[in-house]
Amino acid sequence: MSARNNQANKAAARERLRVERERQAKKDRTRRQLIVAASIVGVLAVAGGVGYGVMQANQPSAWEAAKNEKQVVTPAHSEGENGTTVVVGKKDARKTLELYEDSRCPVCATFEQANGETIKKDVDAGTYKVKYIGATFIDTTIPGEGSRNALSALGAALDVSPEAFLEYKGALYSQKNHPAEQDDKFAEDDYLIKVADEVAALKGNKKFQKNVQDGTFDAWALKMSAVFDKSGVKGTPALKMDGKVVAGPDGKNPPMTPAEFRTAIDKALKG
Repeated sequence: MSARNNQANKAAARERLRVERERQAKKDRTRRQLIVAASIVGVLAVAGGVGYGVMQANQPSAWEAAKNEKQVVTPAHSEGENGTTVVVGKKDARKTLELYEDSRCPVCATFEQANGETIKKDVDAGTYKVKYIGATFIDTTIPGEGSRNALSALGAALDVSPEAFLEYKGALYSQKNHPAEQDDKFAEDDYLIKVADEVAALKGNKKFQKNVQDGTFDAWALKMSAVFDKSGVKGTPALKMDGKVVAGPDGKNPPMTPAEFRTAIDKALKG
């Protein structure tokens, strides 16, 4: 091999090496840029996530928002301030039975299972009207949302008809459907709608279902609960006939059995 060819080969080799080094350097720069860019995107994503999380944390809950609503949507067939006067029965019935209940209350469920049908028959017969006052204190004593959610759903049933309201209340309190006090089952809209399918006027009723799912009467439920809180009644169930306490044999607790209920109601009707 001539010296000239040898020098040419060496020069070509050096050129190939230079080109390869530049290509590798360019590749390394590109990789570093991509890493930096990805890091920036990651930081922004984390920051955005944190910001979104903080924003969400600062958003009021559905019940807080309902509490702050200035315009309360009231169910049809309700009266008075914020629609919190709920009276079911014939207008010419002389007496009014006030019924104080919390939907999660197990004793209320026992009372309803024993006497609900009797109350419905008395109301249909015009023996007395029923004024319903709903409470939600169990949501505080045993944290949850079921009392408020069920009361809101009862508002949706009242919006359909007073009869649907009474039947739905009975279905919620039934032995089949009423959960244990610690089980916040009524917080689930789907469960409330499932129970409502046992009431003819509510079964498949899209308007009722939408009102339950949208919480249309959430603010109303809170207003109703406030009426209970101001009533002076300390526990549920509680009964009054035209403002006078209706009690069982001990003169303090509500009449729980059908016989006790009939005796106490007949006495109250004469008073």
